[in-house]
Amino acid sequence: MKFPDACILQFSKAPRAGRVKTRLIPALGDVGALQLHKKLLRHTWETLNAFQLAPMQLWSDSAEAVDFFSTLLPSVTEPRVQQGADLGQRMSHAIEQTLLQYEMVIVVGSDCPLLDVDYLNEAFESLRQGNEVVLGPASDGGYVLVGMRHHYPQLFENVTWGTGQVLTQTRETLKGIECLWHELPERWDVDRPEDLEKLSALKLF
Repeated sequence: MKFPDACILQFSKAPRAGRVKTRLIPALGDVGALQLHKKLLRHTWETLNAFQLAPMQLWSDSAEAVDFFSTLLPSVTEPRVQQGADLGQRMSHAIEQTLLQYEMVIVVGSDCPLLDVDYLNEAFESLRQGNEVVLGPASDGGYVLVGMRHHYPQLFENVTWGTGQVLTQTRETLKGIECLWHELPERWDVDRPEDLEKLSALKLF
């Protein structure tokens, strides 16, 4: 592996109909949104594993889903369980715990099909070269990737998760703490009905 001192954390919601890809339910229905969630989850895990850039961990938002993830993705060993009241607390906890063992950590979601080896390689190289934080902006105002060499819990506080203000709020916090950080090129994730056409054009599954 190119970055054995680093770790990639893939975050995912437990697969429950009506609870995942909720903004796509009007277009796909509960079951259709659930099936898409599973496909994207599997695609992300298998694609990132194939890169062999760094060790990977899968973090689920539910302890009840651990067996499911092990069945869906046989290569997953010991799925972790996210801890915290909101997404920010859960990412902060996972990053803090992982940095006890690794020098660098990157967190990604399970719904950005354009995460490729060059993108992740740039993220790790930016951290290795001295940046403390790396962000992968999302076209909807959030981010598809966040990486760190040191834990900055401030980045996950007072953020309106699930809105188009996430990236702006994160940038403002980064400016306030005056750490070195790097932004990658923008990517899109599959959250809105208009994203389905772009996903279809990729012909991934």
